Amino acid sequence: MCAIVGVFGNSAAARVAYYSLFAMQHRGQEATGISSSNGEHIKKVKKRGLVTEVFDEATLSKLEGDNAIGHNRYSTAGSESILDAQPIYASYKLGEISVVHNGNLVNKNEVRNALIEEGAIFQSSMDTENLIHLIARSHKGTLQERIIESLDVVKGAYCFCIQSRTKMFAIRDKYGVRPFSLGKLPDGGYIVASETCAFDLVGAEFIRDIRPGEMIVFEKGNSEYKSIQLFEPDPHICAFEYIYFARPDSDIEGKNVYATRKEMGKSLAKECQVDADLVIPVPDSGISAALGYAEQSGIPFEMGIVRNHYVGRTFIEPTQERRDMKVKLKLSPIRSLLKGKKIVVIDDSIVRGTTAKRIVRILKEAGASEVHMRIASPTIEHPCKYGIDTPSYRELISANKSVKEIREYIEADSLSFLSVEALKTSLGSERNYSLVSFDGNYFIK
Repeated sequence: MCAIVGVFGNSAAARVAYYSLFAMQHRGQEATGISSSNGEHIKKVKKRGLVTEVFDEATLSKLEGDNAIGHNRYSTAGSESILDAQPIYASYKLGEISVVHNGNLVNKNEVRNALIEEGAIFQSSMDTENLIHLIARSHKGTLQERIIESLDVVKGAYCFCIQSRTKMFAIRDKYGVRPFSLGKLPDGGYIVASETCAFDLVGAEFIRDIRPGEMIVFEKGNSEYKSIQLFEPDPHICAFEYIYFARPDSDIEGKNVYATRKEMGKSLAKECQVDADLVIPVPDSGISAALGYAEQSGIPFEMGIVRNHYVGRTFIEPTQERRDMKVKLKLSPIRSLLKGKKIVVIDDSIVRGTTAKRIVRILKEAGASEVHMRIASPTIEHPCKYGIDTPSYRELISANKSVKEIREYIEADSLSFLSVEALKTSLGSERNYSLVSFDGNYFIK
């Protein structure tokens, strides 16, 4: 669930990319990087760590040019090596190229093995590097033609920003699984980014979402971008973007994330009522849904758990040990508010169950007489192959336990999940969504 950004035609392109990545830090916290072109050469900086840890004034000043792309890493493919950070850069027959990618290529092993048989040498374990090799080995005369030929080989969920010395290409797969938006900067040039919250920070005007199957081309000397529809659209935007990953102030495919999550909370209250004194969210991901639940149920809303905001997100931590420690560091109950109360605690999802178990325990240790957990999404029973870090059925508690067994494991007094139908109603029926985590429909073969 990485974040990517591309900035073209702006003299402060790398700085705009920096602020955009800062706005999208929630999408990946392992590593970050920016590459920038001054028309003659591409320079890049990428390191492990947060955006503010990797970049400073001295670093940004070296990234000259009006063409920049950037990436925040959240590992779903590859390892924790710095070689698996992005952008990925290469020098090849037509010049220099740099690539950033959000998503997951489902035929990565097949393509990689074929390239290795042909003599390709890989520097990383990422699926993204496949595209670099395919472009470099193509015999087409232009980079645009080579990209199009290469995209016929790779399959999966992807948003790519591909940078040459004088051009930038922004591409979204035909299913539109991951969000990708286009904006115009106030002091000239264009921006593309994984979420519109990046536009708000840099003052960009939202133009539109990049269409599924579309490639947008920016070229030095041309003030207007070019749009090419590469594939017939078959939209399946990932429901998890609305449930968990996107920032509440982002708009995805015309829908505000905060409003959608609040609607999920209302639907949850209609389906899963309980007698309680307070509704409290698991901060921050459960706040919007908890407000909707409280509004629909009439039960008072309170912030009964305080979050330490200097601790990052637990779900995107790569190891269970680190996830467990972050839960302990991150969440603290307000004991005077909770003592003797029957609590409805709202969260966006249960993946492995360990976070939910810890939350129930800290609420009961704080004196809550009853803890009823309500989840504003359906049970996650299938691993996602399209960019969410749920790689096996073994790790998914709902794939291995019934709701009753999960309730017993997390030690809650009751537990209920939003139904798939109620989720669809909350999202709206005007388009199809990727619900693979809930229904196992792997539509990308």
